[in-house]
Amino acid sequence: MGRTLTKAAGKAAGKTSLHLRIDFGGERSIGPGKVRLLELINETGSISAAGRALEMSYRQAWLLIDELNKMFREPVVTAQTGGGGGGGAVVTETGNDIVRLYREMERRAYGVSTPEMRSLARLLTPSVDKLH
Repeated sequence: MGRTLTKAAGKAAGKTSLHLRIDFGGERSIGPGKVRLLELINETGSISAAGRALEMSYRQAWLLIDELNKMFREPVVTAQTGGGGGGGAVVTETGNDIVRLYREMERRAYGVSTPEMRSLARLLTPSVDKLH
């Protein structure tokens, strides 16, 4: 039975992920959701398209961007006017720096935490799927 748990834990460890949230105090924070929103705005050029990709309303996405723009000294996302499509949104240099720095911290945290995450995964019960 110990062997079965180890195999199940090994499979679970492959799906294990680490999420980093940085709290700056005063209700200011950044985590995987806001960073992914910035990445999707970079990819799509649109706050609404990025929000849809994350299954959130335009208003919810816009409020998160507004929060980020107020949180940092320089704008994180700016509006782009004009054009046949009616404009769009651009992630600024500051916004791209935030994404780059966050992803680097995430990568480092995952790297140094891997042994502990594997140890935690070995303590897990088998998933419900594996029992039936």
